[in-house]
Amino acid sequence: MPNINIQLIEGRSAEQKEALIEKVTAACVEAIDCTPESVRVMLDDIAPQDFGIAGQSVARRRAEQDANA
Repeated sequence: MPNINIQLIEGRSAEQKEALIEKVTAACVEAIDCTPESVRVMLDDIAPQDFGIAGQSVARRRAEQDANA
């Protein structure tokens, strides 16, 4: 039974999350020849201040990008 965990920076709509779950499930079924019923997809929303890229939180990076725009 595949268990797929995906961490996302919060802000996606319920519709976007449904589409992601559907497409990830379909890709898993195709890739490893399992049934859709056996696939588990867990989405974890991460706050921008709790997610870092290149030594800075996403919140800080966004603030700097907005200041430079």
